[in-house]
Amino acid sequence: MADITAKLVKELRDKTGAGMMDCKKALVESDGDMTKANEWLRQKGIASAEKKSGRVAAEGSIGSYIHTGARVGVLLELNCETDFVARGEIFQGLLRDVAMQIAACPNVEYVTVDEIPSAIAEKEKTIEMGRDDLGGKPDQIKAKIVEGRIGKRLKELALVEQPFIRDTSITVEQLVKQVAGQIGENVRIRRFTRYTLGEGIEVEESDFASEVASITSN
Repeated sequence: MADITAKLVKELRDKTGAGMMDCKKALVESDGDMTKANEWLRQKGIASAEKKSGRVAAEGSIGSYIHTGARVGVLLELNCETDFVARGEIFQGLLRDVAMQIAACPNVEYVTVDEIPSAIAEKEKTIEMGRDDLGGKPDQIKAKIVEGRIGKRLKELALVEQPFIRDTSITVEQLVKQVAGQIGENVRIRRFTRYTLGEGIEVEESDFASEVASITSN
């Protein structure tokens, strides 16, 4: 049995933000292994968050993030249960992290797969069913292949399904659950908007060389 010192407990607490008693228990369960203790706390946080997921989360914060160069910006609403938690450092840190995640994911349009309209899934199905590599395959096999491809494509559109940019071993959904377990409240991403400078504006392309040649010839 490893000697679980106060210094070791504090080190784990500083890394994870979990409570002292939880850190000590995690280290005991992991025989002093810091990596395993961290994983234990993650699992505990996710399990705890899932128990709270049905509770109403009507408080929270609206955060923003402007990427370097001011060409990409994000507005995000993140909810929790109390204003006290919403103002806390842990919650605000999650708000910043998720906003940065959105800025880094130009293809993400929805929070969860469940929010994606059925019309989009049907459109993807039509595209996949018409691909050349499925030609000649039995309908049952073709249906399974298409279902798998559609599922993958829809996950690409959902924020919570993305690998977290600061720790790709977990998804955004797992990150949120870990924080929820840590602060003891239900936490959920409600909505977001991602802005890209100039997006949707039609720019008339001009042939600069031709214009210069025309001017000089007159």
